Amino acid sequence: MATDATDVRGPVRTFAEDYGLLVVAGLFAVLGVAGIALYVFGDTAYAQRLLERYGLLALFFVFVLEGAMLLYFAPSEGLVPAAVAVLARTAGGYDLLAVAGILVVAVLGATAGQTALFLLAKRGGREWLLDRPWFRVDEDQMDRFGTMFDRFGLLAVPLSNTLLFTRGMLTVPAGVAGMETKRFVPLSALGTLSFEILLAAAAMGVLELL
Repeated sequence: MATDATDVRGPVRTFAEDYGLLVVAGLFAVLGVAGIALYVFGDTAYAQRLLERYGLLALFFVFVLEGAMLLYFAPSEGLVPAAVAVLARTAGGYDLLAVAGILVVAVLGATAGQTALFLLAKRGGREWLLDRPWFRVDEDQMDRFGTMFDRFGLLAVPLSNTLLFTRGMLTVPAGVAGMETKRFVPLSALGTLSFEILLAAAAMGVLELL
């Protein structure tokens, strides 16, 4: 039975090793085109209009772009507040279940995007990424955040995702360093969750009461 299981997994593992980089790179090409198209044809209020029309589905897709660092058309810190205003505000205040749904979708989408970028960095390497036209992080930034990852280790991933100006910036150093995917995913999600909870609380005025 063990031999059969190995035989079943063999072709899958072989495909991942031979073509995994191409698959993830192709995904990024599609996401990059979508992000640029949204930037070209959208404006500063475009994310809000997407939310009004498509709801949580649009939010998930936009957060995949955000996690993959391909969000060109809207500031990432404005996404959850906009979603709370459009999808969770009621005449009597805010629908907390709707807010919880927004947070879940935001975390799932951003983590999916960050994991795709992480795997691309892990498979393609630092120099391969720097040569890609859609990768907007320069060599100096890579060096700076690589040093941060070397200093703080695993803690750097959730910490950077919690902070406004460093969100997602440790994704690539973590991948280049060969961090285990099963460790990266929950740490990435934890950092995103803490960041988005703060944004949702601020959007609902909770922080003003503290």
